[in-house]
Amino acid sequence: MGPLSLQDGITKAGSPIKMLWKPGAAPWTPEVVEKEYAGWRPEQTAWHEGVALSDLSHHMYDLFIDGPDATKLLAAVSANNYEKFAIGQAKQIVPVTRDGYIVTDGILARLGEQRYTLSGIPASQHWVQWHGEQGGYDVSFTTDPSSAYRPGGGDPALFRFQVQGPLAQQVVESVFGGPLPPTKFFHTAEVTLAGRRFRALRHGMAGQAGYEFIGDWTDGAYVKEALLKAGEPLGIVHVGALAYTTASVESGWIPSPTPAIYTDPELDSYRRWLPLFGIEGQRPLHGSLFSANIEDYYVTPYELGYGRLVHLDHDFIGREALVKAKDNARFTKVTLVLDNEDARRVIGDGTDPGFVLSYARQRIETTGGDLIGSTYHTASLHPYDAILALSLIDPGHTTPGTTVEVVWGDAPGTGESVDLPRIRATVQPTPYNEHARTAYRRN
Repeated sequence: MGPLSLQDGITKAGSPIKMLWKPGAAPWTPEVVEKEYAGWRPEQTAWHEGVALSDLSHHMYDLFIDGPDATKLLAAVSANNYEKFAIGQAKQIVPVTRDGYIVTDGILARLGEQRYTLSGIPASQHWVQWHGEQGGYDVSFTTDPSSAYRPGGGDPALFRFQVQGPLAQQVVESVFGGPLPPTKFFHTAEVTLAGRRFRALRHGMAGQAGYEFIGDWTDGAYVKEALLKAGEPLGIVHVGALAYTTASVESGWIPSPTPAIYTDPELDSYRRWLPLFGIEGQRPLHGSLFSANIEDYYVTPYELGYGRLVHLDHDFIGREALVKAKDNARFTKVTLVLDNEDARRVIGDGTDPGFVLSYARQRIETTGGDLIGSTYHTASLHPYDAILALSLIDPGHTTPGTTVEVVWGDAPGTGESVDLPRIRATVQPTPYNEHARTAYRRN
């Protein structure tokens, strides 16, 4: 008997929700890197006011895609525009099911005419690889899991170091002896440091200026040390796992929407191909928003704010559904600012709650008790002296300043009504960070 499949897990549990619903589940944080280096508060402050370095080498999966049909495959299984995809450019891939619901995004980098790397949460990588293998495409795949799941341990294939913040450019110029070649947002430049060649992706997190340096793992220790040494006079801060997880809340990226692959009969063979002990079978659901139907947690790219990435002028899985969904989004992405007094009472038991991190789906209600959406990612952000919740809510309640209530806690998962405390919150735009919202992608 081989390893258990995702479908085996669903069958044994009785339903996808019975398999995934795990009240009190601990929030995910990146592996290997320390939880804190300088402390989560100064680490968050560094990318706002100074310069910060984040080591992203260990927690991402990489799928290397190569072969004559690589672009053909990717265009068939995702909604992105491949006619305007330069070598050296990266894009946020948007794969959807035939019903138009997101599978989970990832970062797709084009390294050659028919050579790509897909990085991030592996649900999108599984989707691409399965369709490539089942569809008979002339393409090869090489997978490098995250450090927590790499068979036999060992080192990653690639290093990834992100340098960001108002002083990031000064650090970069110090390391390389001058400015890097002009590069558009989410494009790369080939760089060399002491004979070591690697890529510099113009990118940051939390909307701050910066670069992500990517190269062979064997060069990683040298590159990281050079960046930290150059940043010492500027007070560079190494970001730990706790602070890193909070950046996506203020930048407006929902890291793990529920993959819409659990119920479609046509995806039965896909679920039997997927391992039970993978992201699709192990990423828990919990919070006050409980439904026995997993499909109630499915969302479209438009509801996640990915409409600008959807290219409808080519044929791909889910295209017809997205044509219909384009003007019929049930939700709009917003940031909720939790009331500090209520947060102290409910989360902190009357005191400062300290570091808060949650991926729970908490109910969002009007002050009159009507359900209008749910939270997806909630975290403490010291630079704002606030707890922010990246959320999806009914479009009719998105006016900045609108008061709503977050029902805080975990439903047991059996469907019965439970009395949970409420936290007042104020609706604000997303990204919450003004630079990320207004100027991040310019040029």
